Amino acid sequence: MTHDHSYVEDFASGENVLPPRAWLDDDSGRVSLTGDWSFRLSPTVADAPDDLKDPDTSGWDTIAVPGHWQLSGYGAPAYTNVVYPFPLEPPYVPTDNPTGDYVRTVAVPADFAGARIVLRFEGVDSRFAVYVNGEWVGWSSGSRLASEFDVTELVAPGKEARIAVRVHQWSTGSYVEDQDMWWLSGIFREVTLLALRPDAPTDVFVKAAWDHIDGAGTLLVESDVPGTVSIPELGLELPTGEHTRVEGVQPWSAEVPRLYDAVLRTAGGEVRLRIGFRTVAIVDGIFTVNGNRVLFNGVNRHEFHPDRGRSVTEQDMLDDVLIMKRAGINAVRTSHYPPHPYFLSLCDEYGLYVIDECDLETHGFGYEPQPPKLPNPVMDERFRDDLVNRMRRTVHRDKNHPSIVIWSLGNECGMGDNLKAMYDLVKELDPSRPVHYERDTEAEWVDIYSRMYTSPEGCAEIGADPGLYRNLPFILCEYGHAMGNGPGGLLDYREVFEKYPRCQGGFIWEFIDHGLRTTIDGREVYAYGGDFGETIHDGNFVCDGLLFPDRTPSPGMLEYIKVIEPLRIVADGNQVSITNRYEVLDTSHLRFTLRTEAEGEVIGEGGLPVPVIAPGETVSVELPPGIDKQRADGRPETWLTVTAELAEATPWADAGHRIAWGQIRLDESVAADVTVSGSPAVGTAGVHGISVAGVQNARLDVWRAPIDNDAIPGVADAWREEGLHRVQHRIVSQGENDGAWEVVTRTAPPQLQWGLRATWRWTAVDGAVVLQLSVVPEGLFPEVLPRLGITFELPKVQRVEWFGTGPNEAYVDTRAAAAVGKYIATVADLQTPYVRPQENGHRIDTRWAQLDGLRIEAVDQLFGLTVRDWTSAALENAKHAAELVAGDTTYVTLDLAQTGVGTAACGPALPDRDKLKTAPAAITLRFTS
Repeated sequence: MTHDHSYVEDFASGENVLPPRAWLDDDSGRVSLTGDWSFRLSPTVADAPDDLKDPDTSGWDTIAVPGHWQLSGYGAPAYTNVVYPFPLEPPYVPTDNPTGDYVRTVAVPADFAGARIVLRFEGVDSRFAVYVNGEWVGWSSGSRLASEFDVTELVAPGKEARIAVRVHQWSTGSYVEDQDMWWLSGIFREVTLLALRPDAPTDVFVKAAWDHIDGAGTLLVESDVPGTVSIPELGLELPTGEHTRVEGVQPWSAEVPRLYDAVLRTAGGEVRLRIGFRTVAIVDGIFTVNGNRVLFNGVNRHEFHPDRGRSVTEQDMLDDVLIMKRAGINAVRTSHYPPHPYFLSLCDEYGLYVIDECDLETHGFGYEPQPPKLPNPVMDERFRDDLVNRMRRTVHRDKNHPSIVIWSLGNECGMGDNLKAMYDLVKELDPSRPVHYERDTEAEWVDIYSRMYTSPEGCAEIGADPGLYRNLPFILCEYGHAMGNGPGGLLDYREVFEKYPRCQGGFIWEFIDHGLRTTIDGREVYAYGGDFGETIHDGNFVCDGLLFPDRTPSPGMLEYIKVIEPLRIVADGNQVSITNRYEVLDTSHLRFTLRTEAEGEVIGEGGLPVPVIAPGETVSVELPPGIDKQRADGRPETWLTVTAELAEATPWADAGHRIAWGQIRLDESVAADVTVSGSPAVGTAGVHGISVAGVQNARLDVWRAPIDNDAIPGVADAWREEGLHRVQHRIVSQGENDGAWEVVTRTAPPQLQWGLRATWRWTAVDGAVVLQLSVVPEGLFPEVLPRLGITFELPKVQRVEWFGTGPNEAYVDTRAAAAVGKYIATVADLQTPYVRPQENGHRIDTRWAQLDGLRIEAVDQLFGLTVRDWTSAALENAKHAAELVAGDTTYVTLDLAQTGVGTAACGPALPDRDKLKTAPAAITLRFTS
């Protein structure tokens, strides 16, 4: 027979695919087909040989399943955010359509006899056809959705069976899978051969609720085969199909993920169930779980690993869940497809609320019909059956997970009747959960009103007006775009979420950078769009996560952890005020500690007795008498840190894990005396800058290597138009003046008529040199500067010690996680390895810093500290962190101020509050060497 490839460009979901059903932990016979398969890649569909009936694989390669062929040496990954890498002419796809053939032999167990034998695929990208023992079985689409085929008549228990799978990189299904990620192909999730016994349950729907008023649960277990459900812990046995009231159960929530182990038994088999009693409801415009308002401290999570792409292991999934729980994250949106089912089981077990999203995005079509009147697939009736079926497959597979509290129809598809049909289907299959879809901008047929990247002010407007959008609960399904250095301004959102009950939090975009580990020019790097030779790509927009690709936290992650921490610890006169922001937990699982430091030196520590605080309550706690004495001593820079930590280990963290913290300054800050009396310092001033007191080539610095939030929205381009990237420095005058060596400089760009006139007064005082710097803008100067600071050079620095904020970088709008203290680091440790190099490593509000033999002290105004082993120009020009190589010189910048980082790469513009407005400025510093 000749292989018919017409299915590649078919609008349907598949052929001969079994109806969708729940993912079950049952006693069905199973054979895992994970491992090595024979593999052959053809450049096009037409080039794929017509030999799958009896393929000779002796000359084929071997490939691991699950996996992506582009990450196994065949072809190359490609990244786009919005644009499709092929013409928009559905159902047609490019002739250049790489096609991979997978073949392996499996021994069918003899005890499969008498069972219905099913071949199950958890995920194949993008469309695939199946042969078993040379016979055509069928085909399926929906890359992140399960597909099952009945192969009972094609295999013989006790004998071997040959399975052949033909996978196509592009198909009609690709038009609805434009999900801001790497285009990666192949069998990337598990394949299993199952034996479904007669009279064994194959589809089960657990409907467990909890009444927060009377404290009782209700349970209904529906099964396609009748049986009995046993819950030993509750001493309960009940038949399937019977609605039962259950007294004395504990409810499931993200904070207390109480599960009851149960077994469904029928004449033909057993299914192990993990039942969580919980009720989702929308009451007076508020989304609730078990009667409690939920505040989503969430993240968007793509499945990703830097070596395996979307083929993630159980350990990868557990790592993600543990990272989230330890961070205080309580919710995850499965952007933009259903995750591996094991991940959802982990969310059930460890406690995470889930928005489960259908495998659907059509962003590249735009939200309105494009010329020549080409409709988005959600408006195109030819796609309707497939889209509705994708939603059906999502709901059926995942319906038994208590962690799933909201269904989502998909992402960024505009509006169309096909989405309404999907919504209607969900309400028919599972009316217990609300439905989300962000592009329903007028809330026509959703249960949750959702937006992306709305400013805090815009969120507040929605929260304040119940007449808007049917008074539905409001969430930000994406916000706080975590691309490069950022996100900034998260505290502004938190304040809105706490002020307006209807504003119920959101989901940071996104959890992890999608940098693929590879080698370029002999250096290991994390690759992004364009690094594999793609001509159509969206650059490093694929690297916008709170975690770096190796799952280490970025400074943005540390900031988010602090902003969402479940306790608020602040000063209250001579007491400390502690607010419990948990949803259901009191504070009995926590212990509180105190630590007092004066100028970075520990002068006291111990425990703090705190009464148990109920959710939503605030208490003020008396500080121990010793704290009053420390306060009375009046030592400068005396800081009290109050920490809440786990008293005992939990499944997700050890005892002692920090849950929340707050700092209180005990002394009163005193205005510094900036009177300087001494003799003129000895130095030189020339074409490269000012050299004095061990400082080499000091000059004004107004430029930073653009962060993504500068570059993408055009802010950096506007700065370049103002000449800020190429200022020149002129010595106006130098000489002794009023007891100081005074140097006047003018920093200005070529061609333009503005500049910064700086007066540098250097005075030798008691073995040190004091700099009094004043800066005055002249002419038609720009409104905003990236930074205003002093940059200079030192011989290679080995060790940096500083007293100020730390330990990680902090900017004016990302300083919540910065604690005042004394820190030590190498210069390398001070760098943040953003996948695309950019401004990083700034420590705001530094009091003093010791760089090997040079000490720098703030006399009046605090300074921002940045120390690097390369110039800002090198940082700006590098495409990957590995290109930055340390030399014999260290470059130091002491900022008077710097513009904030924000989230404008994909979000609101930086607020004026966080911009560095050009204005006269001054600072006094002491240098001792």
